[in-house]
Amino acid sequence: MRLHLVTIFPDYFASPLAAGVVGRAIEASILQVEVVDLRGYGLGRHRQLDDAPFGGGPGMVMMVEPLAAALEPLAGTHRVLLTPSGVPLTQGTLDRWAGVEALTLVCGRYEGVDERVAEHFIEEESSLGDFVLAGGEAPALAIVEGVARLLPGALGNPESAGAESFRDGLLEEPLYTRPAEFRGWRVPEVLLSGDHARIAAWRREQRLQRTRRRRPDLLPSGFAEDEDRG
Repeated sequence: MRLHLVTIFPDYFASPLAAGVVGRAIEASILQVEVVDLRGYGLGRHRQLDDAPFGGGPGMVMMVEPLAAALEPLAGTHRVLLTPSGVPLTQGTLDRWAGVEALTLVCGRYEGVDERVAEHFIEEESSLGDFVLAGGEAPALAIVEGVARLLPGALGNPESAGAESFRDGLLEEPLYTRPAEFRGWRVPEVLLSGDHARIAAWRREQRLQRTRRRRPDLLPSGFAEDEDRG
């Protein structure tokens, strides 16, 4: 997979791209990452990238010309603008993006990006959540890691990505490892029983309970109430 990161802060990505799953995927040529320095497309002697918004208002807006110059050569890739006003990111979105041949992540900054960029050079707009950051670099790193770990060969155990939160619409169950007892806190006996059917049933029930408590919005309408009555 080819992945392009369009940013005014290329150094932001140096260390994270060399670490963990992402670093291993790049080293194994499973993932190719190009960091595009937007400053190189800036206007004039000072490489200007932003200007005051028409109509007034606080802050500055990223200009259309530099972004157009950077994004036109990336036509044919799936270009995503990272912005608080985008569609909230989900696991399903990462699954879909992991299947494209080339993905471009455009890191917004300042008060935002000239709307003509979104209208003419972007296929999707995405948000990491209902909060505002200084720019799109942190969301871009989250997406890079979320996508990289889904690529074939990226994980040591390929089954790991199929047994996580959101895979069956539920959060993941509590997990335990050695020792079986620590400071009097014991691992649930069912996990030590060796009875795979009981363990599977326990895990399913734990996923349901955890989702009901923490993320009832993930459950189908009426599901949580029906489970409580049942």
